[in-house]
Amino acid sequence: MTTATTELPKWLKRPLPTRGELGKMKEGFRSSGLHTVCESARCPNIGECFSNKTATYMINGNVCTRVCGFCDVKSGRPLPLNPNEPNDLAESAKALGLHYVVITAVNRDDLPDGGASQFKAVALALQKTLPKAQYEFLIPDFNGKLEPLITTLECRPAVLNHNLETVERLTPEVRSKAQFQRSLEVLINAKTYGNSQTKTGLMLGLGETLDELKASFDAIAKADVDILTMGQYLRPSQKHLPVQRYLPEEEFESLKLCAKASGIRTVYSGPFVRSSFHAGEIAALSKTNFKA
Repeated sequence: MTTATTELPKWLKRPLPTRGELGKMKEGFRSSGLHTVCESARCPNIGECFSNKTATYMINGNVCTRVCGFCDVKSGRPLPLNPNEPNDLAESAKALGLHYVVITAVNRDDLPDGGASQFKAVALALQKTLPKAQYEFLIPDFNGKLEPLITTLECRPAVLNHNLETVERLTPEVRSKAQFQRSLEVLINAKTYGNSQTKTGLMLGLGETLDELKASFDAIAKADVDILTMGQYLRPSQKHLPVQRYLPEEEFESLKLCAKASGIRTVYSGPFVRSSFHAGEIAALSKTNFKA
């Protein structure tokens, strides 16, 4: 890939967050030994989310066994799972007053179940500590294994999320060890074996074509996915894949309409949309759309 443009458009420039609540949140996570994808992946929405006392927890450590071209999470040999992580996470969510808790994880290809047991332990801890709270799981592909997926579905998350990230042609370059069709199977099996809403996300600006996006929308709709998120890919550093194109703001709206025309009921699309951004509100909207 070659860089199509280097200058950040004005609609992608955000004011730097103030240190107040942001600093408190960061310190709170560090003192408890917890990790967030907000920090580890350098999410551009961290200022807004931390200021509103929301975050996406990242479990199973902060070192990933895969090296994806878009992601800034550290790669390497992970440490053993922390047995205190589930209870610490639940206590953190309680302290923040969360009613909707989003949990993702690094890929743990070194573990037989890919870390699914830790998702279950987190769910049990949340049920005990925050019995009225809902939670959303953003899971890896578990190398296509069905048993770990069923383990996470048995926890009855409000939403089971697995991101396709990009179109099929670009998947080998963008997602280390991942397969587009295998990820679709994860989403299909989540519907077959669970009762959760399903969700997936696409990054835009990596070189995908409109026809490829339309084919992806059709595949997502055929998999009966309830929620699709779409946002602008932003390069975390010079070592990551370059941005091929910055989409104009109005194009996100037209792509949203295109995705809905394919049969996807709930689509959240915009330059700063990320998979877990405003997750609770989108889950509630999706329920409303389903009933309608």
